[in-house]
Amino acid sequence: MPDHKKKPLLYMEEYRTKQDPQDYGLADEVFNMDVFKSKLQVVIVRNDEEHGLEFDLIGVYPAIANAFRRLMLSEVPSMAIEKVYIYNNTSIIQDEVLAHRMGLLPLRADPRLFAYRTDESTDQGTEQDTLEYELKVKCTRRKDASKDQSNFDDIYKNHKVYSGHLKWLPKGKQAQIYSENSVGCIHEDILIAQLRPGHELDLRLIAVKGIGKDHAKFSPVATAYYRLLPQINLTREVRGKDAYLLQSCFSPGVIGIDENESAYVKDARYDSCSRNVFRYPHLADAVTMGRVRDHYIFSVESVGALKPEVIFLEAVRVLKKKCRSFIDEIEAE
Repeated sequence: MPDHKKKPLLYMEEYRTKQDPQDYGLADEVFNMDVFKSKLQVVIVRNDEEHGLEFDLIGVYPAIANAFRRLMLSEVPSMAIEKVYIYNNTSIIQDEVLAHRMGLLPLRADPRLFAYRTDESTDQGTEQDTLEYELKVKCTRRKDASKDQSNFDDIYKNHKVYSGHLKWLPKGKQAQIYSENSVGCIHEDILIAQLRPGHELDLRLIAVKGIGKDHAKFSPVATAYYRLLPQINLTREVRGKDAYLLQSCFSPGVIGIDENESAYVKDARYDSCSRNVFRYPHLADAVTMGRVRDHYIFSVESVGALKPEVIFLEAVRVLKKKCRSFIDEIEAE
């Protein structure tokens, strides 16, 4: 990991942020590709299903970091239900609300294997750009249900409609290429509607490839955000009760207490920079807090169709394609 003592810092005071006196900010920095390459680092910190992807993007301008965040949210494609044909809906949910709920169901289909629809595409689509599903559920009363039962699962059959009830209808040769598990809903226990005897749903669903810029349902991430790396330094020794009080002012795990009951900075990375320490005047001068101006901690959680690391790489490809398109326009003029 790089030495943060030489990194540009933003100091956090009680009511404001202050720039390092040796750091003149971005205004006087002239972009140099060789310097940019030497400073650029990408460090994978964590990548698991529970917490998603966490990585550090070091040595870049804020505009570049924000560009990756926006691209992951808005321009990396995914598959989502676009059209809902309702043949029968006798539930209490209105047609337009039901159609909206269907559109938000996350699909497992890999968008890289499908093409975008064009203006010439028909409503039915083709096997290259469309996935088709059906949802047919009818609620009935169980014949063996007694009058004394109060559990709806024992009284009614199919009284809850879940995403697992969706059935994939292969188009063309799709059945030879994909399996139902590879194009179905990511979670089969998403509640769509609740029915009672006499209620019935009969829907046909069309899924297409799209981007989050057109509709949030196409965004491949549940969340994608970044924050600056915190840096905390103790300016004097803090011991005893004050050490434990200082520890309570920061996020768990940031301040540690040694065997001599002296406080020390254990791990400043996950501090929320809440400034709670300024509530205690006798501790305010014991700590200096700052953030490294060009060290971004990215957190990316996928909806499930693409892995977080794949989403970031796709965002890099989208940005590269945009840059190439811009260069071609300039050269054409």
